[in-house]
Amino acid sequence: MRLDEQTRADFPILERIVNGHRLVYLDSAASSQKPRTVIEAMSQYYARSHANVHRSIHTLGEEATELYEAARERVQRFIGAASREEVVFTHGTTDGIDLLAGALGRTLRAGDEILITDMEHHSNIIPWQMAARDRGVAIRSVPLRPDGTLDLDAFERLLGPRTRIVAFAHVSNVLGTINPVARMAARARQAGAVVVVDGAQAAPHLSLNMSLLDCDYYVFSAHKMLGPTGIGVLWGRRALLEALEPARGGSEMIKEVWIDHARWNDLPWRFEPGTPPIAEAVGLMAAIEYLEKLGMDRVAEHERALARQAVEQLAAVPGVTVYGPPAAVERGAVVAFSVEGLHPHDIAALLDQEGIAVRAGHHCAQPLMRWCGVVGTARASFSVYSSPEDVSLLSHAVGALRSQL
Repeated sequence: MRLDEQTRADFPILERIVNGHRLVYLDSAASSQKPRTVIEAMSQYYARSHANVHRSIHTLGEEATELYEAARERVQRFIGAASREEVVFTHGTTDGIDLLAGALGRTLRAGDEILITDMEHHSNIIPWQMAARDRGVAIRSVPLRPDGTLDLDAFERLLGPRTRIVAFAHVSNVLGTINPVARMAARARQAGAVVVVDGAQAAPHLSLNMSLLDCDYYVFSAHKMLGPTGIGVLWGRRALLEALEPARGGSEMIKEVWIDHARWNDLPWRFEPGTPPIAEAVGLMAAIEYLEKLGMDRVAEHERALARQAVEQLAAVPGVTVYGPPAAVERGAVVAFSVEGLHPHDIAALLDQEGIAVRAGHHCAQPLMRWCGVVGTARASFSVYSSPEDVSLLSHAVGALRSQL
């Protein structure tokens, strides 16, 4: 049985009829849909066990804390982390990078450099700009090759004695390019830099193992991997997290407080000030359980096949340009494209009339759009419930749009 045939009935929203057509949801890179198990896990938590965590010794408080910390341990196993103390809950990928930029930024000095790439999401650009602005730090960027992959020779040249932070996406949210994390991380650390990887478009689709990726920090969100909005994960090497001064303050991230100073809590709680996203952690745990039952290798194989199909079918439509590595190259579960004579927003609006949901715009990656030579694109993206029929409906609809011009 195909993966989509096994999973589709688990997602209530896919029963919707949109503009007279069954919903063809091809916007999972923006946010994935949720299986019943995730929805029910969060509902059950609110109905039976809701309380604040790490604060109370009553039954509900203990139950909530146990669920919250069980979610942390589930994440640890899912990403192959060495210990649960390396798993910090955030409010999403952007929040995780912001947290790191604020904390790591304090260690920078005038003349230091931060190295990013031309394919980054704004969330992996703006926080570093803000960290650099007040410190006299330069931001440098790795260019792309014509096929949409990173120019690794340029990466080597740009690494220098003043490079302190290297930050890049595991998978491009526009091109689908899968970057060689372990290779880049090893080279960056040889140069004396810490390595931050944006895993937002990788965690939902690829089998992860932090020891194999060998980076220093890795961030991702739950809502792109069948989980709820409002929660993400920051993984960091324990020794680095121990040495990192928190950049945010509040309750629960401290052990003791005096009027003029405080003593930080242990890992990972020193980086989780205030009331955390408890129900969302429960939902993330359920999402991981769902994905693990399917098997991440099977998920990756299913979505690679859909991406290949989409690239091949869309590229065959006259007037359509597909961006990113060719179909023969392993790529992530996103396919960006444009139609000659149509604005991306018009493409998305017209496809919506057929019940097909895609994203349109610059995808929070304006520097990359400039490299592509466009102001924006349409983008189809896939998840476990996406089917070959969905891709065919998309390509046929795009072909019909083109023929009407």
